[in-house]
Amino acid sequence: MKQPSSLEDLIDALRCLPGVGPKAAQRMAYHLLQYDRAGAERLGIALGRSLQAIRRCSRCNTFTESEICPLCASPKRDGAQLCVVETPADLLMMEQTLAYSGLYFVLMGRLSPLDGIGPREIGLDVLQHRVDDGLVKEVIVATNFTNEGEATAHYIGEMLKSTNIRVSRIARGIPVGGELEYVDTGTLAQALIERRSV
Repeated sequence: MKQPSSLEDLIDALRCLPGVGPKAAQRMAYHLLQYDRAGAERLGIALGRSLQAIRRCSRCNTFTESEICPLCASPKRDGAQLCVVETPADLLMMEQTLAYSGLYFVLMGRLSPLDGIGPREIGLDVLQHRVDDGLVKEVIVATNFTNEGEATAHYIGEMLKSTNIRVSRIARGIPVGGELEYVDTGTLAQALIERRSV
């Protein structure tokens, strides 16, 4: 039996979500239509509103509903520090630590030449312009510790080498409360290399 074309469109649309394959998309579509039509309607309205209202902050590139996001507009933030992260979700995680009070720049990705993602695609030219404002004294690179994240961190370091701006990289190592016998050897080796005085 052939499915209605609008149902096929819904299933296909749900497949754009990360980690959602054809079977999961089909289950979601059937669930919404069979058991939660009100939830489906709320989802559609919220998605439509978000697409209309949400844009990028002109200073840090994260999602916002105004020209400048609340973090960039806050007089309580330290404008001398700029933390570079890959995604708005990474920015949120950094904020939840309550350990950082500077500003951010969100790349919305990372360098990946094999996928055709170069410096311009992730806004490194915009980052360069942002740090040229004379206020930034330190750039903290908080990209992920993947091959692409490391390449992005290295590129940013090289890009800012000729400036008077300090460039630092977040450390990696043993998680708080972690036990050595359960930590992978790569993490343990990096923790040893990045050790500090007590």
